[in-house]
Amino acid sequence: MSVVATFDHIIVGAGTAGCLLANRLSADPRRRVLLIEAGGRDRYPWIHIPVGYLYCIDNPRTDWRFRTEPTPGLNGRSLLYPRGRTLGGCSSINGMIYMRGQARDYDHWAEITGDEAWRWDNCLPDFMRHEDHYRLDAEGDADAAHRDFHGHGGEWRVERQRLKWQVLDDFAEAAVQAGIPRTDDFNRGCNEGVDYFEVNQRSGFRWNTAKAFLRGAEKRSNLTLWHSSQVQRLIFTAGEGGRPRCSGVRIIRGGEVVEVAANRGVVLCAGAIGSPQLLQLSGIGPAARLAEHGIPLVHDLPGVGENLQDHLQIRAVYRVTGARTLNTLAGTWAGKTRIGLEYLLKRSGPMSMAPSQLGAFARSSPERPHPNLEYHVQPLSLEAFGQPLHDYPAITASVCNLNPTSRGTVRLASKDPAAAPRIAPNYLDTEDDRRVAADSLRLTRRIVAQPAFARYAPEEVKPGAQYESDEELSRLAGEIGTTIFHPVGTTAMGRDTDPMAVVDSHLRVRGVEGLRVVDAGVMPTITSGNTNSPTLMIAEKAAAWLCAET
Repeated sequence: MSVVATFDHIIVGAGTAGCLLANRLSADPRRRVLLIEAGGRDRYPWIHIPVGYLYCIDNPRTDWRFRTEPTPGLNGRSLLYPRGRTLGGCSSINGMIYMRGQARDYDHWAEITGDEAWRWDNCLPDFMRHEDHYRLDAEGDADAAHRDFHGHGGEWRVERQRLKWQVLDDFAEAAVQAGIPRTDDFNRGCNEGVDYFEVNQRSGFRWNTAKAFLRGAEKRSNLTLWHSSQVQRLIFTAGEGGRPRCSGVRIIRGGEVVEVAANRGVVLCAGAIGSPQLLQLSGIGPAARLAEHGIPLVHDLPGVGENLQDHLQIRAVYRVTGARTLNTLAGTWAGKTRIGLEYLLKRSGPMSMAPSQLGAFARSSPERPHPNLEYHVQPLSLEAFGQPLHDYPAITASVCNLNPTSRGTVRLASKDPAAAPRIAPNYLDTEDDRRVAADSLRLTRRIVAQPAFARYAPEEVKPGAQYESDEELSRLAGEIGTTIFHPVGTTAMGRDTDPMAVVDSHLRVRGVEGLRVVDAGVMPTITSGNTNSPTLMIAEKAAAWLCAET
């Protein structure tokens, strides 16, 4: 098969990391960059209206629509596992929450990799480099305390939410009464506390990475974007010392199979599911598993597709009395009309909502040395995602274990590139995770029992107040738990002495030339919070390393 085009850099995946990388690399006019995206352009209107995530998840226009394997810890349930399939990737369908995690996350990465570049103090400038934080819009001293932690004028817009709910305000006060401090900034290295989340929006619209990093860069003559083009596999030639070198990719484009060459290398930004799948399809991964599918081995890397970590949210539902919630507000056509008009005229109200509005970071028990729980609190309730709201006023207090010890896998189901991979998260697989799940439900009960929330006479609908033992609560957590869409770790970075490390500390695939992975899969351990903005930070570092290379 002949090569139809040659570039300096080929980036696979125009998602969170890929859009930033394409922007940074193509800023040098001497570099010819190809950005490839399997999905289409981000022109679907519901991508840009914040509440539109309801219509983007499990929609083939915007989502890969993966499902997990039946999971023992979830009592055999299989979960929908959304991954973005459009320009902007998951930033086009996610919860829009701006969250970095905790300083200890990055210090731990530095210890794992032996590279000081990953320490919090050395990651903070990379977060700030692309940030455009609303607190710094006005000159003055009012937000001087934030200038050491936030950037302004970058591409990645961060704003406050354009709504308030009294029932959430009172939940926050109840959290304070339960011993969780207030905070005014989750992103200074210690996110312990309760407050409304900050979001990646601009004036009431979703701000995805396609808008942030591609809109202007796409006009550059040295940047080529191929959307609706799926990479089938990587192409390898002989490199120095007989090591394989990634020299290009094979793509299905416009119904034809074509090959494209890369002079300087290929960067995988296909995400914690897509990148390990593509590596395995291309012959890089555990030798025995590749042999099961008849895939010729290029390089034996046993860590590819292992070490999957995710945040499992446990959705506790409380029926309330005398509260304004979305259940009742959106329960009539008149209510829906008011909601629509408010968004049309003001870009505010429920249609501007991120999936979760109020956040809290807390400890599941007093002996925990750091906050290990994250709450996403919503003024609504439903049986499951995609189902109608309940016909009574209620709130949902979803809580997740920030540092799960369970580990899952992403493995091939077939050598057919069009076949979905087998995703086995193995939630609640360890005793520690089950204990944290039970303790987190007890903490939720303690919060809603505080005086500030008593006015609503909260009634526990899920999991049910009659369940009290560790065994009962961990089992019920498995029945009501669901993914919060934060898969990481499947192409983890580490030292050369670690046989399970897939990439080195500069994100180069071990044992292979001309190939990097730059996405959430390289995280050796999951961050203590939402994972989208940490992925941008990783891409910022990788862009600097790539640009420094001759």
